[in-house]
Amino acid sequence: MRIVYLCQHFPPETGAPQIRVYEVSKELLAQGHDIQVVTAFPHHPHGIIPDEYKGKKYEFEMWDDIPVHRTWIYPSKKGTFWKRLVSYFSFTFSSFYGLMKTGKVDVIIVNSPPIFLGLTGLIGAKLKGAKFVFNVADVWPESAVKLGLVKNKMFIKLAEILESFLYKHSWKIATATDGIKSYIINHSQPEEKVFVLPNGVNTNFFYPQEKNVEFLEKYNLHEKFVFSYGGNLGYAQGLEYILYAAKQMQETVPHAHFLIAGAGPEEEKLHKLKEELGLQNTTFLGHLPLKEMPKLFSVSDVSIVPLRDIQLFEGARPSKIFPAASSAVPVLYCGKGESANIITQNNIGLVAQPENVDSISEKMFEFVEMQVNDRNAMKENGRQLAMGEFSWTTIVKELLQNITQK
Repeated sequence: MRIVYLCQHFPPETGAPQIRVYEVSKELLAQGHDIQVVTAFPHHPHGIIPDEYKGKKYEFEMWDDIPVHRTWIYPSKKGTFWKRLVSYFSFTFSSFYGLMKTGKVDVIIVNSPPIFLGLTGLIGAKLKGAKFVFNVADVWPESAVKLGLVKNKMFIKLAEILESFLYKHSWKIATATDGIKSYIINHSQPEEKVFVLPNGVNTNFFYPQEKNVEFLEKYNLHEKFVFSYGGNLGYAQGLEYILYAAKQMQETVPHAHFLIAGAGPEEEKLHKLKEELGLQNTTFLGHLPLKEMPKLFSVSDVSIVPLRDIQLFEGARPSKIFPAASSAVPVLYCGKGESANIITQNNIGLVAQPENVDSISEKMFEFVEMQVNDRNAMKENGRQLAMGEFSWTTIVKELLQNITQK
């Protein structure tokens, strides 16, 4: 089968969407299919295009044996929603050229958000006689509205019309969670048209390892109980509540230490809050390349996966859960709903109430005081869950079953 994956983000950028497309593409190759990726020039998270790509409108390259067509994007640095919108539209238009360079294909899979990219994929599929699969990783514009990022009523209405149009005209719709699947079915789409394509993990890359000596020495972690966070430092994560909980832990559990890896729009705010709280038990590592993440997990006793207390997030499955589980690191999930159920039903960690400092610090303390056998059970359960249900091999087999059906 000849497949094109159309997405705004791809390595060398790091993040959940980038890793998802890369891993699915690699697995499609491994399972004998012809896969090409159409994406933007690297620009995330700082809104800066690397020197080797600057000034270019289009470039074809092989990325780890994956054919990649890169096209121009207006890179948006930290700023207003409208600047990000210009960035989205710049790639929506330029990516059409990259799509036309892919030749004859059978299926075009489009990652959303940004939702506007769906138009490029739909038109491209019509012209190429291909099937259009809309991969919805986040419900848009609803998520942006509930996060307070979009308030213009006319724009919201137009975006909702586009959303319904793309759902209607897609051949199949892949969703990241059961919650998103239910949302789309409730928006008048037949159940047989919608399937779940969940976040997964490369279980050969993320696996239980001995503590990395480099990290132990660099961050003075000997004899410490380490809580870690790795990912986007954004509004949706509500990381300020983790820092407030770290303050409580500093006063009650002196040997607890917090490592926060990542970059994002809330980074400066979080650094200032650390200073205001006088946190001596918290270290910001900055942006970590993907290859460094196993080192972070190796020194972590618990991986923190937080979200804000927003009803929309009750249907979320943060991708951060699965590399931690695959690395045999118990998860502290600060949230409700679908992911909370995964954590508790499979006994791979503990669940705290989101945006609730007392609940979060209470669960942190519970981890510190937990019997070794109980923690080891969580580690083993996490690894087994990742290998059995959330490996990319398993997920891609299910993807192929859905997109080869008539």
